[in-house]
Amino acid sequence: MSTPESVLDVVPVMPVVVIDDLATAVPVARALVAGGLPAIELTLRTPVALDALRAIAAEVPEILLGAGTITTPAQAMAAVEAGARFLVSPGLTPDLLTAMRETGLPFLPGTSTVSEVMRVLDAGITEMKFFPAEAAGGTAYLKSVAGPLPRARFCPTGGITPASAPTYLGLSNVGCVGGSWITPADAVAAGDWERISKLAAEAATLA
Repeated sequence: MSTPESVLDVVPVMPVVVIDDLATAVPVARALVAGGLPAIELTLRTPVALDALRAIAAEVPEILLGAGTITTPAQAMAAVEAGARFLVSPGLTPDLLTAMRETGLPFLPGTSTVSEVMRVLDAGITEMKFFPAEAAGGTAYLKSVAGPLPRARFCPTGGITPASAPTYLGLSNVGCVGGSWITPADAVAAGDWERISKLAAEAATLA
């Protein structure tokens, strides 16, 4: 899949995925595509994460492949080299902002306060991650910032469920939400790709 103009407008729910076993990376990606969610934010939280990015980039080119939990400039560059098409960070530092910009890829910097959102906007970036969404104020927070900061658009992530996702998606400043429930650890470990496809199909209807 080619890199879109806006990562926030590709799917209503961005699957946030942790891969512990490299052998599951490609099947998970294929299951998401089969269910109607051709996008993935693969988090760099495990030793096999970069290899998982490489495998998906090579074998599932139809998926929009993102790398999440980018916390250092080195991780940003490594993710690009592994085939990521967009980057997501839980927060932002000046060095990380510079590094992610230098990759030339779309990226969603993490924010959780009004001051952080304003700093991101000052940097010329209008699309960002809101994390941890539920712990940081949820939909009430996002409604509150929409008035004074109308240019900011978000992908809220963290604690969101199939029940709460539609409320988030109904907000004017939310483009998509991040969802880890689509690839539950027990389904991945059991190789239950049909279940993951079913969860993806349900999430795809939440727009």
